[in-house]
Amino acid sequence: QVDLVESGGGMVQAGGSLRLSCIASGNTINIKTMGWYRQAPGKEREVVATISNDGSSNYATFVKGRFTISRDNAKNTVYLQMNSLKPEDTAVYYCNAVVQRLGSLRLYDYWGQGTQVTVSS
Repeated sequence: QVDLVESGGGMVQAGGSLRLSCIASGNTINIKTMGWYRQAPGKEREVVATISNDGSSNYATFVKGRFTISRDNAKNTVYLQMNSLKPEDTAVYYCNAVVQRLGSLRLYDYWGQGTQVTVSS
């Protein structure tokens, strides 16, 4: 079992910055990948960025170098630094963890409650 709690969302003007945090608790040793997803009203949830245990990261094309994902294993925390925010970045942002349990080849997804990010023009 893994619990995820996000924080850092809010309202900013276009061009501003926000730093999202996600604290993981529980069986964190089994976490393989963590990431950030977002969902805007009327749209499907989409991946923003992911980071693996070895520190390798991947980003959605719409990020275009504006966002940075990082991970602090000692604190069981993943961050998303968002710069040069645009109105189209407005969405609920969710923290995700992919877990592989001992003795199993199956992967399990865990999700946080989400944090609202609103960018005004």
